[in-house]
Amino acid sequence: MLSERRKSVRRHFNRVAHFYAESATPRTCMVADISRAGARLCSEFEMPNVFTLVIATSEGELRRSCNVVWRLGVEHGVSFTDVGV
Repeated sequence: MLSERRKSVRRHFNRVAHFYAESATPRTCMVADISRAGARLCSEFEMPNVFTLVIATSEGELRRSCNVVWRLGVEHGVSFTDVGV
């Protein structure tokens, strides 16, 4: 049986978000699941290694700095580089 390697529990999220990279057009993605430390994103667009993720919430906007840690087709695993902020 595989052991869980994540430091924090992920929860299903399924929400549309946007990612912004330096001098690039904002693109749309789907946040499949999210945790305190990272997320799994799905996007047909090419995703840069470093970007800002913006998710609209009922309280306003959630902005997180991201670093891609794995890619599998249209799925991308990201870690939040601003954890603790």
